[in-house]
Amino acid sequence: MQTVSTVKDLQALLNPLKEKNKSIGLVPTMGALHKGHLSLIQEAKKHCDIVVVSIFVNPTQFAPHEDLDQYPRPIEKDKLLLNDANVDILFTPTDIDIYPNGKINTTQIELPHLSTQLCGKTRPHFFKGVLMVVNRLFGIVQPTHAFFGEKDFQQLTVITHMVSDLHMPIQVIGCPIIREQDGLAMSSRNIYLSPQQRQNAQAIHHSMQTAKAQFAKGETSAQSLIATMSKILTDANFKIDYIQIIDPKTLADVDQVQPGTRIAIAAYQGTTRLIDNTSLL
Repeated sequence: MQTVSTVKDLQALLNPLKEKNKSIGLVPTMGALHKGHLSLIQEAKKHCDIVVVSIFVNPTQFAPHEDLDQYPRPIEKDKLLLNDANVDILFTPTDIDIYPNGKINTTQIELPHLSTQLCGKTRPHFFKGVLMVVNRLFGIVQPTHAFFGEKDFQQLTVITHMVSDLHMPIQVIGCPIIREQDGLAMSSRNIYLSPQQRQNAQAIHHSMQTAKAQFAKGETSAQSLIATMSKILTDANFKIDYIQIIDPKTLADVDQVQPGTRIAIAAYQGTTRLIDNTSLL
């Protein structure tokens, strides 16, 4: 694995490969890697000749009161994991590499019809920051493919629409959620949970599985399913940000549930915000 930190050095590695028409897969991350990230890398290796992983804790997607300074940065551990996963190139840019004109005086992209829903309601800055950094990474790497996890379903949807709207020659591939044995979706933020909070956290997956079972028995009222999930989460000491049942293409709420409709949840266990989603089959 080759590790580079500057745009110049990265492009010096990639340009000869592009001249040979090698396919390049990009897995953008903020580090603190786990099996979910490794599954994206495995998928990238199936599709692409070269796999590039970026590690960059993006400041523009954090609000002033959020956990930017505390966000885990175990870079040496991450490097060992990536080396074992046979990643070709690790890109570890600094703020100045991604935002050479500063984080304020920079080009911005917005998709208000998608980014103001779900997480965007309480984190209005978030998707603006995500699109800023992903657009820059796409411009720097110029991948043929990019890989994102379905755990951040709204993020995957927003990025897919950006690529389509801007006619970027990139295939965006969404990859399934990787879960712990008790169903909790893997996340870099799970390390913030105390033992009791970690035990409580499995209620998110349990609530969604309960709703899916009710749907399988014939319940199609979104309001009824949300009430069931809300009680399970409240009983597990969650502070609910949102529980919504949505159209997976528009992210808009639905009243009547159909196959393919998606449950989306964001809730706090203590001060740790957890998100998850699942499709109703």
